[in-house]
Amino acid sequence: MVHPIRIVLVGTTHPGNIGASARAMKNMGLEQLCLVAPRHFPDAEATARASGADDILDSAQCFTELTEAVADCALVVGASARLRSLPWPTVAPRECARRLMEAAAAGPCALVFGQERSGLSNDDLQHCQLLVNIPTAPDYRSLNLAMAVQILVYEIRLARGDAGATVEREAPPASSEDLERFFAHLERVLVESEFLDPDNPRYLMRRLRRLYYRAELDQNELNILRGILASLEPST
Repeated sequence: MVHPIRIVLVGTTHPGNIGASARAMKNMGLEQLCLVAPRHFPDAEATARASGADDILDSAQCFTELTEAVADCALVVGASARLRSLPWPTVAPRECARRLMEAAAAGPCALVFGQERSGLSNDDLQHCQLLVNIPTAPDYRSLNLAMAVQILVYEIRLARGDAGATVEREAPPASSEDLERFFAHLERVLVESEFLDPDNPRYLMRRLRRLYYRAELDQNELNILRGILASLEPST
């Protein structure tokens, strides 16, 4: 069983950010919200901004220190909008989500967000094994707290592998054997059209293979491509 990943907000000054963070969590299937020394909570504005995620707010735990909120966590990741002068292991959001999901198989984990204006203090950072930084435009790095929560909990949902229903294919995927026939057909047509030099075809064909592999063709799509190639071949 995968243990829950908790969201920890430290020193939040605006109750609306607590509510909006709860809404983001509920959208992405997370339930555990921990608040460390919030300035205003409970608060009517937090409830209003939660937009129906009242259960997240009702079950939120409050602590006076970050160490109390993460005492039982196998992994603690701190979110920061600024890169620190003190060297610290830093990951991108997608890698952060992957690491949290892996660690959550062994025990509770926490994703920690600091106060709106100043972020995590250096003291708080000492309790985080990793730092996650959300890439932004270099000339405007400011992210609202709830926006940062939304981005990172979305990445966690993707890492869980249940971000949404799988799109069903109209036809089965093209087999390796069928793809090899297609590539041979494509090379023949390109040589006959003099687009491809028959004495040196390999480099171009490798690039074309990569292109079509990325497309993840199904059988119907491959048949269409084979039909296009057949129509371009000279009649005999």
